[in-house]
Parts: sequence; structure tokens; C-alpha cells
Amino acid sequence: MADALTAPSPTTTPLDTSISTVRPQPLGAFPLPLGYLLVPGGDENDAARRELVAGRLPDRWPAALRAHELSLAGNRDGALAALDVDGPGDALTRYNRFVLDPDAADPDALRAELGALGPLVDLVQFVLGRSDVPPAVGSLDGELAAMVLSAQATAALGTGDDAAAVALLDRAVASAEPVSPPLAGLLHGAAGSILRDRDNQACVERFERALKLLADASDLRIGRAEIHLGLAGALHDQARDRPELLAATIPHYHSTLQLVQSEEAPTTWAAAHAGLATAYLTMPMTEASGQLRLGIAAQSLRSALTVYTREDHPAEWASLQLNLANSLVYTPSKHQAENLVEAVELYEGVLQTRDRDTDPLGRARVLANQGNVLAHLGMFDDAKARLYEARFLFEEHTDEESVRAVRGVLDEIAREAALARTADRSADRPQD
Repeated sequence: MADALTAPSPTTTPLDTSISTVRPQPLGAFPLPLGYLLVPGGDENDAARRELVAGRLPDRWPAALRAHELSLAGNRDGALAALDVDGPGDALTRYNRFVLDPDAADPDALRAELGALGPLVDLVQFVLGRSDVPPAVGSLDGELAAMVLSAQATAALGTGDDAAAVALLDRAVASAEPVSPPLAGLLHGAAGSILRDRDNQACVERFERALKLLADASDLRIGRAEIHLGLAGALHDQARDRPELLAATIPHYHSTLQLVQSEEAPTTWAAAHAGLATAYLTMPMTEASGQLRLGIAAQSLRSALTVYTREDHPAEWASLQLNLANSLVYTPSKHQAENLVEAVELYEGVLQTRDRDTDPLGRARVLANQGNVLAHLGMFDDAKARLYEARFLFEEHTDEESVRAVRGVLDEIAREAALARTADRSADRPQD
């Protein structure tokens, strides 16, 4: 592990005497490749560099940053063409070309040419998956050291050492925050995600701190959206024991959906819709607005299902289908009969993923729900078939409460059938 670092002053300082550029650099905030390109020095580039460090795209890209602009747009060939400079001592340009086309450079030669900045070559190699070993920090500091420490955290996480990963991210935050608050915010968010996976409630504070550091980073929308989603999910998890926290999840799900579209971050967008729907379906129905929440939940579930397909995300698909069916059953509507018919079809799809041998109780619950809806539609024979199987599975696994609930529905069906027979006999009786 590298020695502790002293973060540099946020004032502009030379990066290396052999390379004409300045600090801090906008590394790590934006994704590859832009997030790993160095910005050359010069008054004409300073305003754009400061905006990028702050997590914002410049209103006007200077000519010297044409490659940066094109790389952000996904035009790799154009960016390389804009960097087609082979003058002596132009190590920064060769480094930026390496980020875009690592096969066209000799890493050893470039590392030697960069001098103290040589670890950046190994950093890019690691991030691109061309090396399994992250670089040492060496003499790097500030945002550059933070990037290397973040890579070391990724390596630690890959070996299952979550505690070491969080500790490395903490050091990365300390190094980045004085010079690049948005980068520090993203690193806080990464630490929060690790802690959430360990059910550590300290993740909430991490996520909240991350959002504060990213408050002005208007163009880091996807990173901010992921942190809002992580915070919403963490609060949602805690709401199992503290139901009052459930309402606090809603603004963060909404913030996620306001920040990203399905085309640019499909799983983040879909997960936010799924979480929002679950929160609304779980909240107690104590006000008239509760009925509106059920309708919004159904819309969000349908949105999430456009991303979570059965082929690509079978587990998520089945869960969302089940929640959508349940919401259709309980949401008041002028088209209630049509909703119940759709719910029956949705339950049928979920049953195909609930195997009797591997998930008997899951299958039983779906059968019970479907049987109940069929009974409401007056399809008593189909309802009884589903309910009999559900009752058998519940009895087999000694779920007595569910057995009683299913018996109650079967008893109601029997009463309805008896009333129907009585009504039929009365209709057939000759009138005086």
C-alpha cells in the first residue's frame, strides 16, 4: 500500500517539467476515454480545464481540446486525427493518443518519457483490463494519486477485500477533495456502494456526502443518478425495520429519473422505476392520494419491464411482472375487469419461472393470487384448480397461515356456487 499523501493546494501548479500542462487535471470525473485524457497548458485552455474539473462541459471547446470534444462524442478516429502530432518532447500528446489507442504505443517507452507521470500509463492499462496490477502512487498527489488509489481499491475489491477497498477509497477522497470535489464525490459514492453491499448503514452518510460534493457538477448526470439510486436503495433497505424511512426514498428515485434517460443508462433508469414502484406499493394506503400512487406504480413497472426483459433479466422480469399483476388487482379503475384479466395473464407468465421443485412456496403464492383473481372474474373451475395446487404446496411446507387463506377463498367460491345454483332453481321454478 502506498504511503499517505499530502494533498496539493488547489492553485494551478506545473504537472511535470517535461510536459506542458497544469493542475488540477479533470481526471476520473468523466468516463473513458475523456476522463483519462490530460489537458495541455495555456491560457486558451484554462477555462475549459476548470469547467471539466468542476464536472461541467465547457461552453466552447478550444482548438487544442478538439480531441477531447470528439472523444466525448464517441468519435475515436476523429480524436486520434486531432492528436496527430509527433513533435519532439510532445509526451502529453503521445499519452493522450495512448489512452485512445493503446495498441499503437510502446508502454515502456511512454512510461519513461513521462517520468514522474509514468504511473498514468499503468493506470490506463489497468482500467482497460490490459493489466491485473494497478500502479503504485509513487510521487503523484492530488487528483492523480486519487485515480491510482481508486484503481488499487478496484483491485482489492476484486480479491474480496472490501475493507481494504473502502480504506483506499477514503485515502483517494482525501487526496482529491481539495482540488477536485466532483471526483471526491464519485469516490465517496463508490465507497457507499461497497458498504451498502455489506449492509453497513454508514453507506447513507457516504451517499449524502457524495451528492453534496457533486451538487454543481451538472454534466456528471449518470454518476449523480447512480448515487441517488444507491441512496434510495439503502434507505429502502433500512425501511424494513424503520418504515418511516420509506417516504425518504421517493425524492431520490425521482432525482434518478430526472437525471438519466433509458437510452443512456437503461439499467439505472429501470432500477429507479422498479424501486419507485415498490416504494409506492409498500406505503400504507391512508390517504386518497394512495390510489394515485398505485397508478403511478403500475406505470413505473411497465417502464421498467421495457428494460428488464425475460430473456436478459429473468429474475427481475418475474418480480416486476408479479408486482404489476398485484397492482392491477388492487388499483381501482373504470376498467377493473380488463385489469383483472391482464393480471391473470401476468400471473401465468410468472408461473413459468416458479418451478414446483426449486421454488414451491413462490409458485404457491402466485397460484393463490391467480386463483383469487379468477374467482373474482367468476371463473370458479379455473380458480379452484389453481387454489387446490396452492393449498397442497402450502400444506406440504407447513405454511399454515397461507393454507387458511386459501381455504377461505375456496369456501367463498363454494358459497358463491351454492347461491348461483339456488338462483338457477328459482329461475326454473314455474310461476303461478
